[in-house]
Amino acid sequence: MQPQRTTAGMIAGDPLALDFIRHLQTERNDSQHTIAAYSRDVGQFAAFAFGENALPPFDWTSISRDAARAFLVALSQSEAEPGTIRRKLSALRTFYKFMVRENHLENNPFAGLRGPKMKRGLPDVLSEQEVAQLLDANTPPEYDSVAESTELPKRYVALRDSALLELLYSTGARVGEAAALRVGDVDFSGGFAKVFGKGRKERLCPIGRPARKAIDRMLEMSSRVFGEKETLSQDSPLFRNARGGRLTTRSMERLMKRRMAKAGIPGDFTPHALRHSFATHMLDAGADLRAVQELLGHASLSTTQIYTHISVEHLRRVYHTSHPRA
Repeated sequence: MQPQRTTAGMIAGDPLALDFIRHLQTERNDSQHTIAAYSRDVGQFAAFAFGENALPPFDWTSISRDAARAFLVALSQSEAEPGTIRRKLSALRTFYKFMVRENHLENNPFAGLRGPKMKRGLPDVLSEQEVAQLLDANTPPEYDSVAESTELPKRYVALRDSALLELLYSTGARVGEAAALRVGDVDFSGGFAKVFGKGRKERLCPIGRPARKAIDRMLEMSSRVFGEKETLSQDSPLFRNARGGRLTTRSMERLMKRRMAKAGIPGDFTPHALRHSFATHMLDAGADLRAVQELLGHASLSTTQIYTHISVEHLRRVYHTSHPRA
């Protein structure tokens, strides 16, 4: 019995699909996450259009606009989330755009097709008081009995978690961007972190004094646990797990839950909530929208504008709780 192929495995031997993946890697410089998602999406369409047991190479040029539309209808009937359908549409539109560019066919069957409307809710945001509560509750004291014991790795983990939370709120960086940071990406004297966002686009994120202090403390303990040479190498990961490897985004999500519980803050917040909180609090304090766009690394101003709605909601709550005739 043959093992069942994954949707990405559907296109493993297809030359045109492999050319497309190389295009994503070399020309577009997309992240591994994007490339993996697009591979799955193109593979899923291949299974839909040619059959789950079909073998490459596939006749991609035989796909009509009706077939493309039928795929979107099937996704909707399967009760896929609107955001998922829109991403799959974007992946296939990009794939066929590449095919047109390479002169494999004249028209893109996915061009002009619209995905379902998004139910755009406001992102989860911590109040300024809750952020302060989270950071203060998880800042290890300057002198700790653990630091003088044989359990230095535990001390490192506590300092690392504090530094990570401080950095996420201080810079507004995405969780994946923080996970990818190297020691050499941080300019301690200038107070900046060099962050690589979506599409490997580089931007500089200012780091506030509390975050810099937290990172200094973390690296000092890291030198004691993993060795100074290993810790301070320019290519070393800034945030490590207890074994010395690079801390993953999944681990960051787990530690966020632990640290939220320690601070006594209810709610199922992810580390990304600190990015949302960063943007909202900046706008609440009067920051320019375009400046916040640059700090967040958003390609479009419309993406940043979601946070203006949160600020309006904040003002409305303040008005109704404070005005005597609200």
